[in-house]
Amino acid sequence: MGQFRINVTGTTGSGKTTMARNLALKLGVPHVELDALHWDPNWTEASNEVFRERTSTALSCDEWVVDGNYSAVRDIVWSRANLIVWLDYSLPVILAQLWRRSMRRLLSQEELWNGNRESFKTLFLSRDSLFLWALQTYKRRRKEYPMLFKMPQHAHLKVVHLKSPREAAAWLSGVSRDSLLSAETPPQSIPESSQAQTA
Repeated sequence: MGQFRINVTGTTGSGKTTMARNLALKLGVPHVELDALHWDPNWTEASNEVFRERTSTALSCDEWVVDGNYSAVRDIVWSRANLIVWLDYSLPVILAQLWRRSMRRLLSQEELWNGNRESFKTLFLSRDSLFLWALQTYKRRRKEYPMLFKMPQHAHLKVVHLKSPREAAAWLSGVSRDSLLSAETPPQSIPESSQAQTA
């Protein structure tokens, strides 16, 4: 793996963007956030055609770390990636992290992408609530990812499976270009116990 093309993936609230940003800094490569390509102003979703075009353009350089789970562009991302970092935390951990992040964004009115900001309504009173989305997708993603990693078209991918924030922090602290180049991480290193059928 002479060049680094990495996708950080995991359930909403797992800390994908923070991990990807820090990993990109350590490796000295661009960081691409799929949310920024997907969301237009006023929380308007880009069309699939536009989203795919933006993603393809953003990942046209030799090296990158991208974070996001969007199935609409998974074929683009995974066909070009050579390493997946899967943040596979317990649901209580994810919900706690999502709560802290949401409160910080809500109170600070931090701008996210293209002028969008979190609001109490979108966080808690909407059908698009991230908390509801996390609850709805958590089990499905844990079943789905091991199946996807085993598909023939993804055989080129190496997978780092991190099961807690502590484990993720320890892995990140030891990451360097040299360490990844010399790593013996086997492709699709997913424990057999997690290889359940997709519901």
